[in-house]
Amino acid sequence: MKFALPPPSKAALEEGAVFAPRFDASGLLTAVVTDAKDGAVLMVAHMNAEALSLSIETGIAHYWSRSRKSLWKKGETSGNLQQIVEMRTDCDQDAVVLTVNVSGHDATCHTGRRSCFYRRIENSDGEARLVIESEPKFDPADIYR
Repeated sequence: MKFALPPPSKAALEEGAVFAPRFDASGLLTAVVTDAKDGAVLMVAHMNAEALSLSIETGIAHYWSRSRKSLWKKGETSGNLQQIVEMRTDCDQDAVVLTVNVSGHDATCHTGRRSCFYRRIENSDGEARLVIESEPKFDPADIYR
């Protein structure tokens, strides 16, 4: 899939009907992923042009793994595929929000939890501490051998 070049004006970028994603210097867009059932934030990832194209074409979320430097079909190994219900872009088209239904264990995080945001940050006598708020839905050691 080809994407349009950035529109010639700010007004066209912000108000027009042309999707012209603005990838950063590394060729990536930020992708925020939320659950279609309850709106919970599940994860934040990045998409290159190929991942974005595959996501739009197949309706299944694909990302670019910065650590592995490779395309990543979310849930391909674990069975927790992300079926896209809706995709939105922000005003300057440099980020997207995906609303998804998660199959399998209904878990998105590689730790086996539903969301990657399973820890709350608290102030404990002037020191930042993390509090774990959810248990894994599956054992990652069994899935990611």
